[in-house]
Amino acid sequence: MASGWAKDGAAQEQIDASIQDALQGVRRRLPGGESLKRCEECGAEIPEARRAAVRGVRLCLVCQNEADKEIKTHSLYNRRGSKDSQLR
Repeated sequence: MASGWAKDGAAQEQIDASIQDALQGVRRRLPGGESLKRCEECGAEIPEARRAAVRGVRLCLVCQNEADKEIKTHSLYNRRGSKDSQLR
């Protein structure tokens, strides 16, 4: 049931839009192409199991962990939210 100016299902539409935005961001960061045999950051050998598991891998596990720490986390604020829902 919608309240105020929001239409029925508006909250679910906002949730779905937030999830789609997050998925698009993750997909843009996924590597592509052929995996490297050596890490492009430190030059360490990338194990065959990692190269087989992650298509297009460019970094060893240690460097990948460091790179993952630098990724900006998403806030819980929904940028697509309607003005009405943001005033509550």
